[in-house]
Amino acid sequence: MVRAGEGPPPLRIGFIGSGFIAKFHLKAFESVRHAQITGVFSPTAANRDALTAAVNAAELGPCRAHASLESLLAADDVDAIWLLAPNDRRLEVMRALSAAVKAGKSRVRAIACEKPLGRTLAEAREVLRLAEDAGLAHGYLENQVFSSAVERGKDIIWRRAVPASGRPYLARAAEEHSGPHEPWFWQGARQGGGVMSDMMCHSVEVGRFLLTAPDAPRASLTVKSVQGSVAHLKWSQDRYARSLARDFPGVRIQAHPVEDFARATITLEDTTGQELIVEASTSWSYVGPGLRIDLALLGPEYAMEFSSLNPSLKVFLSRAISGGQGEDLVEKQNAEQGQMPIVEDEAGTYGYVGENRHMVDCFRHRRTPIETFEDGVEVTRIVMALYKSAETGQVVRLPDDDLETYVPVPAREG
Repeated sequence: MVRAGEGPPPLRIGFIGSGFIAKFHLKAFESVRHAQITGVFSPTAANRDALTAAVNAAELGPCRAHASLESLLAADDVDAIWLLAPNDRRLEVMRALSAAVKAGKSRVRAIACEKPLGRTLAEAREVLRLAEDAGLAHGYLENQVFSSAVERGKDIIWRRAVPASGRPYLARAAEEHSGPHEPWFWQGARQGGGVMSDMMCHSVEVGRFLLTAPDAPRASLTVKSVQGSVAHLKWSQDRYARSLARDFPGVRIQAHPVEDFARATITLEDTTGQELIVEASTSWSYVGPGLRIDLALLGPEYAMEFSSLNPSLKVFLSRAISGGQGEDLVEKQNAEQGQMPIVEDEAGTYGYVGENRHMVDCFRHRRTPIETFEDGVEVTRIVMALYKSAETGQVVRLPDDDLETYVPVPAREG
């Protein structure tokens, strides 16, 4: 029983997955109140034990490692699941969770899932159905929507500029880096495609978010058409294909190609019929200081711009200073010398702190998050339409019933 003046108890969270993104979320939770990470499951014992130890070292537990998914789902100290496993495992996890909850074998009442929600539209719809069938609250973990710069910039534009001159009509979003950390990202069947599947989901959703009026539902914008293109710029070249095969056993990108560059133009309408556009590009073939996110929002008499590689802190290291490779300055860091930008708080700048804080608050107080699995389904629908456009060379007009069973070429060949 919650007494007057008290809030609900802390949300006790179980992590499914122990890879790169799980570590980013762990870092973010250091800045989130009213949450405990009480369990970790990963099929790799060494990884789950290491992440569990890191949670306890950060005093975010007490946390224990679980040797099976069933053990984590049945734990009496887990209220919510953060689904951070590779894309090809998410549907099986959701089936197990839904079945356990419906059978009374799990006390889990909420689920947050990393992007993308599914490798295909059919898969994303099934993930949503399973969550709703079990009565689970659900949140879609799209971190860029919760970036501190995005939240602050959108607030100022819609509060100060829009009333004086009209709504924004063009959002631009770009994200690029030198390539993923894990082999499964490069395998189309496991990941769902290439960089379009992996990163365009970010750009699509942050663009929709910026163009949506505050407090209006995302459904207030209707997607009318999309045009997409993909390219194989770097990693299919012999030299780089060999390096992938060496670094990631089992990856044969020339035999099973996935795109390393993607571009999108998405045309929408608001409730008045005004045309709006999201322009987006994503790349695994960018070699600069590290991960770069560029965002812009434009309207009749104003513009908002943000670039993650233009931070307030930079260092210069001369050629006399040498050291081992790392990512201590910026994610996907590509150099250790020269003029280097430093993203002081990557978990906050990229939105991981904001999204976790929001999901915890909503799940504790039983409110609906601003990003749910329904948004994850819509983003997947748009990405599938972009793949179809790239494959056919045609503009795809929505709704398009063919997308319900569509599988991208790289996922078919992977």
